[in-house]
Amino acid sequence: MPRGVDQRHAMDSSALRMNMVKKLAVLGLRDTQVLQAMGSVERHRFVDSALVNQAYEDTSLPIGLGQTISKPGVVARMAELLRNGAHGKLGRVLEIGTGCGYQAAVLSFLAGEVYSIERLRGLHDRARDNLRHLRLANVHLLFGDGMAGFAKGAPYAAIIAAAGGEAVPKAWVDQLAMGGRLVAPVVSAGGASGQQALVVIDKTRGGLVQTILESVHFVPLKSGVA
Repeated sequence: MPRGVDQRHAMDSSALRMNMVKKLAVLGLRDTQVLQAMGSVERHRFVDSALVNQAYEDTSLPIGLGQTISKPGVVARMAELLRNGAHGKLGRVLEIGTGCGYQAAVLSFLAGEVYSIERLRGLHDRARDNLRHLRLANVHLLFGDGMAGFAKGAPYAAIIAAAGGEAVPKAWVDQLAMGGRLVAPVVSAGGASGQQALVVIDKTRGGLVQTILESVHFVPLKSGVA
């Protein structure tokens, strides 16, 4: 490869992406819109050049500042839960924890609008750089405290979080539309220290319906900006 060429841009990943999608289907992912979205986004553009060869493996990878890009299997699983069998696109979605921007790119294919908030300035700027070439008019990147959500964009048809705390912040539930769904990792009550489980909260006329699913491992949910 010529000197100065970034492997992330030189890599032809179409076959690798299709193979990744096939593996996701084997894992049990059934939502065709989610699988199409996963096959459309070039994950290798969101990781460091030194890690491009691992970009389409089902593994999380470091993205700097102590953060990670989630496994493709986890991104697809959470997106499928978020859609909950919807026929068309979701409406407005709020993502807590932009990270490198990969999940926001996937969500852009599944929602009318995506508001994604990141508390770390370095990652917010990196995500903006990563997403610039995609020209996703329906993705809005925000720098701020994700625990407060983003009230100006509310109500949201769906909210998804890429960090886990002791409980789901009240602001998220307040900003969720009636009939909306929230998917987030939450520290398990009574479990080992810091152990997390995936939680789904449906906002219904009769109140909140919470479903606790499998164990997951995400970075801790923190307040403030840095």
